[in-house]
Amino acid sequence: MFETVAEAIVDYLAAGGVERIYGVPGDSIDPLVEAIRRKGKLTYVQVRHEEGGAFAASFDAKFNGRPSACFGTSGPGSIHLLNGLYDAKFDKAPVIAITGQVRRDLVGRDYHQEVNMPKLFDDVSVFNRFMMDAESASYLVSRAVSESVRLGGVSHLSVPVDVLMERVEVPEIEAVRSPGFSYSPDLDQAARSIEASRKPVLLVGSGCRNDAALLSDLSLKIGAPVIYALLGKGILSDDDPKVMGGLGLLGTRPSVDALEGSDLIIEIGTTFPYTKFIPKGKRIIQVDIDSGNLSKEIHADVPVHSDARTFMTRIMNMVMEKEKKYYAELEGGRRDWEARISGWETKKTTRINPAELSRVLSEETAKDAVIVTDTGNSTVWIARHFRASSGQRFLFSGGLASMGCALPGALGVSLSTGRQVVSVIGDGGFSMTSAELSTIRKYGIPVKMLLFNNGKLGMIKFEQEVLGYPEWGVDLVNPDFSVLASAYGIESMRIERGANLRNAIRKTLDSDGPFLLEAITDPGFRPMPPHVTMEQAKGYLVAGLREHMGYTPEIKTE
Repeated sequence: MFETVAEAIVDYLAAGGVERIYGVPGDSIDPLVEAIRRKGKLTYVQVRHEEGGAFAASFDAKFNGRPSACFGTSGPGSIHLLNGLYDAKFDKAPVIAITGQVRRDLVGRDYHQEVNMPKLFDDVSVFNRFMMDAESASYLVSRAVSESVRLGGVSHLSVPVDVLMERVEVPEIEAVRSPGFSYSPDLDQAARSIEASRKPVLLVGSGCRNDAALLSDLSLKIGAPVIYALLGKGILSDDDPKVMGGLGLLGTRPSVDALEGSDLIIEIGTTFPYTKFIPKGKRIIQVDIDSGNLSKEIHADVPVHSDARTFMTRIMNMVMEKEKKYYAELEGGRRDWEARISGWETKKTTRINPAELSRVLSEETAKDAVIVTDTGNSTVWIARHFRASSGQRFLFSGGLASMGCALPGALGVSLSTGRQVVSVIGDGGFSMTSAELSTIRKYGIPVKMLLFNNGKLGMIKFEQEVLGYPEWGVDLVNPDFSVLASAYGIESMRIERGANLRNAIRKTLDSDGPFLLEAITDPGFRPMPPHVTMEQAKGYLVAGLREHMGYTPEIKTE
């Protein structure tokens, strides 16, 4: 069978499990766009900016666990993909990126829009190739899909426009299969460590996503409280008495207490980067599907190369049930913390209390909803004040922590599921990718958008104050975002102080199509860490005095 290279790319992407491809047309990639149209095997989603397309592909892949794809034309169109692709890299999402290139005879001449794509994409990719000729197309595309899935990350192919248009004989295509993982981990040392422990703790991440029941059973059997990294939120319900909450600046006091009192930390399915929150001198078992992650951030006394399911299934049969449950000892602190954050949620503020808004949202969303949250203060409000149910999914830009991810990310997720999808985003992040409102409107994607508008880059304000700096350079001049959404033909609503939050959220969630709820929140409401250090308190005090006195930092020049 003879086809163009562009058509062969479509065939192999579809055979590899790709269902959607996101991008913006352009001259050097148009043969691929035409092949997508003609073949009808992939759903093409025209985004308004390639960054949005890459974010949509990344979150699509993170949600489904299946590969997704995006493309960009030569030069700037492909450069725009990088931020969203780095999100996929950091969170190990299988994404295949196809970038256009000038004709082969023009490569190396600094021609119009010629950029060295393989060099540019080298750091973001697990597989990165320049397609020199038509004969290599079938092999390269098949391998790109396989490597992206096998290694969990971005595969990139740079294809000159003349190669895309060449015809080539394509063999009969079977489903592209990625080599599976096979583990036979030696768990004896891990079992002995758990048996010897009196106060074990489970620190879990997205690697446990599909094994909630196993995780709960293991926690119950060994009496271990469950602490989660950000991407582990929602694996178990936040109201489960075994769950202490998140860890880090976005975390909870019970998690801090659990770690400080523990004698063994069992880290499963997460490479938790903020090691300062893990007390020194603790014995650590680390379980990871990627052997390269073992002891990468912190020394593992017992490294275990395994997927979460294999480890938990086998270790359950190797350890005895503990009579004394460590999580039961923490129940009093857990109740105290719940009372504390409930106090934050009922605190009177000059505008809408963002903690209260998040709490009410958690009480009204569907029990199987998908919450896609941006980076910034909105991350804090959702991580801490949204009480997760175990049937819900929470998606963030975990490793990269990029602003602007939630709007395109939510549209990518919503296209692949009939579940309720809620995009939670701050005004700073929303401004960066708000053009994707057009994509949402064009395809009628029923994303529910909750916009926290405090008129500032709120997280940066907080970080400045912790360092003792006055807030500076963080004010935002915003439009009325509800009017902007209406201009795109999207239902919207704007609420301010004194609004009935519950009714507004219900109206948002009950709408048939997309809906934007803009909430004017209090910029002075600080995202406090679970444990305030003396240094942080000092920073707040100094910053407050400087702001009150109108202090402007001196800029020294040589």
